[in-house]
Amino acid sequence: MHERAAEFAARARDRYDVDLDVLEFDAGTETAAAAADAVGCDTAAIASTIVVSLSGGDAVGGSDDDTDGGRLVAAVTSGANRLDLDAVAAHFGADDAAMADPTRIREVVGWSIGGVPPLCHDATLPTVFDPTLAEYDTVYGAAGTPSAVFAIDPERLAALAESTTVDLTE
Repeated sequence: MHERAAEFAARARDRYDVDLDVLEFDAGTETAAAAADAVGCDTAAIASTIVVSLSGGDAVGGSDDDTDGGRLVAAVTSGANRLDLDAVAAHFGADDAAMADPTRIREVVGWSIGGVPPLCHDATLPTVFDPTLAEYDTVYGAAGTPSAVFAIDPERLAALAESTTVDLTE
C-alpha cells in the first residue's frame, strides 16, 4: 500500500476507531469519473472532497482568519454534482468563495489535491455534505492519494466528518 494511503488508514483507525478498507488502482482516480470506472460504481457515488477558501463577510468557522488566503472549509460532494461556490459563500456568511490554493491545501489540510480525503485532516475544517450521497448504500472517498479510495456508508461518513448535510451544488 502507498505510504500516504497507509497513513490515511492509520489516522482513521486512531482518530475514529474505524478500519477502512483502502482500495488502490494503477490507473489513478484523480477525477470522480475515473474513480467510478475503477471501482465500478456510479459517478454520483464518489464522495469528492473540495477545499474552499472563504473571504470577507462574517464567515463562520474555517481553518483560520483572513490571512494567507482566507478561511478554509471542506465540501464533500457527489462526483456527479458541481459545487456552487456562491452557495458555499452564502452558507458560511462569506462575501466570496474560491477553490483553495493547492499548496495551501497541502500545508493546512495535510493532503494533496486529487487525494484529499473527506476526513483525517491536519486542521479541523467546517464541512458540508452533499445530500445526493445519501441516496447510495456505499460511497467512495479519496484515501490520501490520487490512486486510492475507501468504501463507506454515507451516513457514517457524514458523522465521522462532523459535517452538515446541505445542498450547495449547481
